[in-house]
Amino acid sequence: MNYLFKILLSSVILVGVSELGKRSSFWGAILGSLPIISIVAFIWIYLENQETKTIASLSCSIFWLVIPSLLLFAILPILLKNQINFWLALLLSCSFTLLGY
Repeated sequence: MNYLFKILLSSVILVGVSELGKRSSFWGAILGSLPIISIVAFIWIYLENQETKTIASLSCSIFWLVIPSLLLFAILPILLKNQINFWLALLLSCSFTLLGY
């Protein structure tokens, strides 16, 4: 039951970003930029074992991994504006992000 709730909530968030992004890139970006998944993960961890040290460690790791992930958001729009095929642009952006890690 607990896993089903986690899956449903995560799905609702993802669909929300997708649907809102279709209507307004600004509001979709705001919702997408919020660390909702991280916050939900912190809550799940806390509710399951109340280990704040685990949450603190995860939070610190996420902070440092956000920096190279910014490559995706910098490179993807540049490629798309230069008429690169979406799938190729996404693949290249993800590849540069992986290199950043």
